[in-house]
Amino acid sequence: MPDFLLEIGTEEIPARMIQDASQELQKRVEELLAKNSLPHQGIKRSETPRRLALIASGIPATQPDVQEQLTGPATKVAYKDGQPTPAAHAFAKKAGVDVSQLQKVTMPKGEYLTASVTNKGKPAAQLLAELLPKEIAAIYWPKNMYWRAGKPERFVRPVRWIVALLDGEVIPLEFAGIKAGNQSRGHRILGPQQVSIASPSQYAETMKGAHVTVLSADREYKIRKALDAATRTVPGARWREDAELLKTVVNLTEWPSAILGSFDKEYLSLPEEVLVTVMRDHQKYFAVEDAAGKLAPHFLAVLNTDGDPEGLIRHGNERVLRARFNDARFFWDTDQKTSLVNRVEMLKAVTFQKDLGSYAAKADRMAALAAKLSATLEKSGQGLDGNAVRQAARLAKTDLTAELVKEFTELQGIVGGLYAKAQELPESVATAIYDQYKPESTEDSAPRTLEGAVLSIADKADSIAGMFALGLVPSGSKDPFALRRQANGIVKTIVEHKLPLNLGHIMADARNGYQGSEAEKKFTLSGQAYVEAVRGFFRERLEFYLRDVLVLAYDVVNATLAAGADDVVDAVARAQAVAKVRPSSDFESISVAFKRMKNILRQAAETKKAVAEPFNPAALKDDEEKKLADTVPGVAKKVKELSASRQYEPALHEISRLRPPIDAFFDKVMVMVEDENLRAQRLGLLQTLVNEFSSIADFSEIVTEKTPRP
Repeated sequence: MPDFLLEIGTEEIPARMIQDASQELQKRVEELLAKNSLPHQGIKRSETPRRLALIASGIPATQPDVQEQLTGPATKVAYKDGQPTPAAHAFAKKAGVDVSQLQKVTMPKGEYLTASVTNKGKPAAQLLAELLPKEIAAIYWPKNMYWRAGKPERFVRPVRWIVALLDGEVIPLEFAGIKAGNQSRGHRILGPQQVSIASPSQYAETMKGAHVTVLSADREYKIRKALDAATRTVPGARWREDAELLKTVVNLTEWPSAILGSFDKEYLSLPEEVLVTVMRDHQKYFAVEDAAGKLAPHFLAVLNTDGDPEGLIRHGNERVLRARFNDARFFWDTDQKTSLVNRVEMLKAVTFQKDLGSYAAKADRMAALAAKLSATLEKSGQGLDGNAVRQAARLAKTDLTAELVKEFTELQGIVGGLYAKAQELPESVATAIYDQYKPESTEDSAPRTLEGAVLSIADKADSIAGMFALGLVPSGSKDPFALRRQANGIVKTIVEHKLPLNLGHIMADARNGYQGSEAEKKFTLSGQAYVEAVRGFFRERLEFYLRDVLVLAYDVVNATLAAGADDVVDAVARAQAVAKVRPSSDFESISVAFKRMKNILRQAAETKKAVAEPFNPAALKDDEEKKLADTVPGVAKKVKELSASRQYEPALHEISRLRPPIDAFFDKVMVMVEDENLRAQRLGLLQTLVNEFSSIADFSEIVTEKTPRP
């Protein structure tokens, strides 16, 4: 069976967009092939700054034929006096058969004509030519463009060529006025303008001859080897691993190499964070460190060419970096002339959000919220410096007025922490300011100190509260203010510092911070609607943390959060305990029983059957139900004692002791009896069980192999 190659050649695609687009193209082609009964033996994608490509191995040359049974008119309409009527002839024509080949079949509504039709499969090349242009046009890009005047096509960059082959056969598809062929293009500088691709199997090797490494993994390997080789020229040095930067340069190159450059040691007097940011974010250079892990006066640049034998590129990069470092040093020195304390007033002129006011107002709210959080933690015995937290909150955003942050926005917060340290403010204040934006992702670490944790939570909670109150709630893929990321940060910080904080209380206090402000007049979400929206939002974020970060099963997560999601640390402890005991047969049996209890109670509510609350144990009749009722109080007391100290795993094992009496109850006792009083007492017993033992998790949410009896 033939292989299929598709290559879309463009002007240079932004590095950050390449991987997602390549993955989407693969997904679209996979779905197209599956939908059209064209199975494949695997799809391998490749991408460079100038092309998205994939090879689907071993697809059929033609769709399989499909047998279809068509149903026509009723025989009483199709025949008159034993002769076919126009209706029969019309049906035969539609089916493509002679009228004599029509068959009769008896159906519930009578006898009808049928015809067996064979739909011939279409050639794969024809299908791909017809359908692929729509899939190419549908690829999502964060930004795209028109490039042909008066034409409707949009793409991230102008499309310059398309290669589409089924083995050696060109697939005659067309997109954006470009007709597919077998002609690709080599490296923009090193390769030939035109490269003929003989077949999909020869694609990678042919492009290699044109100085294009089409596989990202191969380019990453080449870059790592080149960085290693260049660094070895400096004794004891090593290049600083940076996964994001490595991903970027992989997607900036087609034929990578690396060079080592140097800068004057005098620049090492600047903070390492500033130097690395200038190299990494502005120049895409890798930092070099010595054997002790300290920054060395060197850098590594990845080139999209085969080297720099005369050193001209190295010299140019050194000159550019020197200028950037000089700028950074000038801004650092200039900023030191105004202390952070004296910058507080300047925040009144810096807008946080057009409807939420200035950063000065935000700093006031952060300080008030941080004070409440600190008081809560101090009451619980947490040792933190409340005064340091409040001072850090007042100064946290002042670096937004600094020239260094205006030039290097990636350093906000970090610069504030460095300036606080340089201006000899308390270490706890400087560290909290430095860490205020942490964690910026689930992979990032939480703030290092309790003061930093409180400041980080106060900052993020204030933003979420204000945006939600304005009605700017994230929906679908839209989250322009990164509220999901900020909520994830709150959850992670609370978990990692084990903070006894309640999400509902945090967000209520954050909302109250806007009370009486001009911003509040513009709020569209308030009262219970605000509470419910925020609660649902944070439940989703906690669910994300439990499932994606802690990798807990979805039913364990659902069961845990059904019992409460406001206390993050408690929810994590409960979820981990449920995950540990879930494999036991006793726990599975209890889960099945609780499903059954809730089903019975739901049916009782739907049919308006009375439930005795509290139930009277003396009104029960059978031995099995009496034994269950006698067992419940003791187990409930023990579970409450263990849960109070968050010993959830032993508490769950204690609940598992109920399995024998519960099993006996359901084996011998009929709940929905005619006797109204007895039925109400038995329903009351079940309701008590559900109420008493669902504080750790809603066991009915656990997926089991057993199916509860109705």
